[in-house]
Amino acid sequence: MKTNNLLLLADAYKYSHYKLYPTGTTKIFSYLESRGGLFNETIFFGLHYYLKEYLEGQAFTKEDIDEAEELMNGVFGVPGIFSRSNFEYILNQYGGQLPVRIKAVKEGVAVPVNNVLLTIENTDPKCFWLTNFLETLLMQIWYPSTVATLSHEIRKVIQSYYLKTVDESAFGGVDFSLNDFGFRGVSSVESAGLGGAAHLISFMGSDTVYASALAKKYYHAQSVFGKSVPATEHSIMTILGKDGEKETFQHVLSAYPQGILACVSDSFDVFHATKELWGGTLKESVLQREGTLVIRPDSGDPIQTLSILFEILFDRFGFTVNQKGYRVLPSQVRVIQGDGVDYESIQLILESLTKKGIAAENIIFGMGGALLQKVNRDTQKFAMKCSYAEVNGYSYEVKKSPVEMNGQGELIASFKTSKAGRLKLIKQNQHFRTVTENESGKNELDLVFENGGIKRSQTFEEIRELSSLTK
Repeated sequence: MKTNNLLLLADAYKYSHYKLYPTGTTKIFSYLESRGGLFNETIFFGLHYYLKEYLEGQAFTKEDIDEAEELMNGVFGVPGIFSRSNFEYILNQYGGQLPVRIKAVKEGVAVPVNNVLLTIENTDPKCFWLTNFLETLLMQIWYPSTVATLSHEIRKVIQSYYLKTVDESAFGGVDFSLNDFGFRGVSSVESAGLGGAAHLISFMGSDTVYASALAKKYYHAQSVFGKSVPATEHSIMTILGKDGEKETFQHVLSAYPQGILACVSDSFDVFHATKELWGGTLKESVLQREGTLVIRPDSGDPIQTLSILFEILFDRFGFTVNQKGYRVLPSQVRVIQGDGVDYESIQLILESLTKKGIAAENIIFGMGGALLQKVNRDTQKFAMKCSYAEVNGYSYEVKKSPVEMNGQGELIASFKTSKAGRLKLIKQNQHFRTVTENESGKNELDLVFENGGIKRSQTFEEIRELSSLTK
């Protein structure tokens, strides 16, 4: 039994639309697209979760209708705007299974903006109103798709610096070069799971455990893709105070004598901690340890702090010069930057390190709210619009074409101009293009949902492969 009442998961005004569409309407066909935004292509991800969690099978019950009727009468202040009979028809005729058809591009595929990603239409002429009633819920696909896109674009950035500064034998480090620290910074557990799973399409470092659980439950992941390591926090590092910092560092090293261990080191003075403790008193303990100590600065200007920190580490621990001419710390020591990290700062940090002859493999990043929360529907300008309708037996190609004022006071066409017709997505010379269904070309939008049943299922491994930059 579903825990959410689907009949409460729409914008209030949509409950009035069954009367507002033209009399005789029997078909509404709508589409979802990214109309532009920060990046010029979008990774589509998250649809199967919404289908499985909210739409599959019996989507609602009589009790759900009762609850919705009472609440919506209160919302509008009068009875009758909420149409009980509309939902009772679906319950009686289809057992509560939704008479709609949804087609969508494969999850994990990068599609250039301004192309259709999903289409939805009613399959019962009496349920024409249902198509866009579901818009509110389905539009939330913007969130996992946007996080997947952001993570994918950061992978492009980091990978470019690996290609420039890192020997091929160390390229595997890219998978763990960006770690998800975002659970505490998101608005809900659902956001953590969906956004965290979206990140795992491109990377494998994550402290958001629920992301791996969601990937297994909804996408049948065969492996756990969100990997993490033992790591300290300030509550551990500050208990004994500044005078006890050395003792705390020694205890941390002895607690996990093998493997990767991350240690926040800026509780008092990160430069002193690195120079006099990690690279001084405890140097031999670090070098003799069977694993890697990852030192974490967590305050200050990242570029300035890292510049000084790396010179201290090179001075104390030494370095080798790789085949591309960049300095690399001994394998027992690395650095993680988890403060002030976003798409822009990662580029600035890596460019700064590159100019100083420091290989990208020396540093990994942790990204929290900027990864899972500092995005919105306009980051990639997601929208769902009606593009085709049938009224009294006539077909209508539907579109909006607003005008707006430019900086010179001239009226110009808005970027919000929508597409018209029954749409599909085709590939021509390996490039995606949106056309109408009567044009030639194989539709890259698969049937994914029809009349309550899910028609396509992808594993998380398949999605990762489709989005891979190395395929």
